[in-house]
Amino acid sequence: MPDTLYSLPLNLSLFVFLLGCTALDLLFGDPRDWPHPVRLIGKALERLEGWAKGFFLGPRMGGALSVVAVAGGCALVVHLLTGLPLVGEILALYLGYAGLALGCLLRETNAVLNLLESGRLAAARAHLSGLVSRDTEDMTEDEVCRALGETLSENFNDGFVAPLFWLCLLGPAALWAYKAVSTVDSMWGYRTERFEELGKAGARADDILAWMPARLAAISIWASGWLLLRPAAWERIARDARTMDSPNAGWPMSAAAHVAGVSMGGPTRYFGQIKDKPFIGPQGVPWSTERIRGMVRALLLAALLCAISLTVTGSYLNWWSLG
Repeated sequence: MPDTLYSLPLNLSLFVFLLGCTALDLLFGDPRDWPHPVRLIGKALERLEGWAKGFFLGPRMGGALSVVAVAGGCALVVHLLTGLPLVGEILALYLGYAGLALGCLLRETNAVLNLLESGRLAAARAHLSGLVSRDTEDMTEDEVCRALGETLSENFNDGFVAPLFWLCLLGPAALWAYKAVSTVDSMWGYRTERFEELGKAGARADDILAWMPARLAAISIWASGWLLLRPAAWERIARDARTMDSPNAGWPMSAAAHVAGVSMGGPTRYFGQIKDKPFIGPQGVPWSTERIRGMVRALLLAALLCAISLTVTGSYLNWWSLG
């Protein structure tokens, strides 16, 4: 990040920069016709998979070295690009915006909702299959809504809060190091024969880097519920979050479930196998597109609260660190 972004008292320029990245994400999302850095990371991982599996110390060590190489390489490239004269600040703004994914997530969520509301269940299933790793072919409308709500709330942290957290804390290089780790986890983090050993390091690294953001995401959703007159008990949110296998995913999911007043979890089919997930949120409440739209409103307000709190905190921390 160019030093000029940190030069003003209270880092007004940094504050504007960070909120600008957030606004661009919400307004434009990920333009379909533009190349995106995450796709480049994905291609790099595809090329590294064979090498990592055949590494002489085993696929687990090969996977770990791949995580270090990809995350470190991303951070270095972004650091060099944002330090370029004249264009560095423009590149910093683009890379900060491109690292956030809430706008794209909301756009895809709205597309599935529109298909459901027009009675096109099969098309909604097909569109949903591009957002989730679970099997969607035989889902009922209620199951489509549940899957949509679960991926929306979980990715609120993975796609928005966590990258914004690292952007605010350490700048675009840190954001893209996190995005590289997150991409490794999303591509290699499956407990299947192909990825069981290869993806362990990426999954552990992602758990560590997303630990604090996941709890911040839950607090933001919980606060938005109170502001929208849909209060939820924090004790219940925390209790349900701790029942999930993931140390992080349960926090935004539990907060969103309690604020929206719906139940998440239960039997879910992945790659032809049923996985029984713990139930979180109020039981016995049917899902509907209206419930999802209410969740979207709560998450938008939570995103605003989170962005403001992180940008203010990041501004003060960077100003203090520079004396």
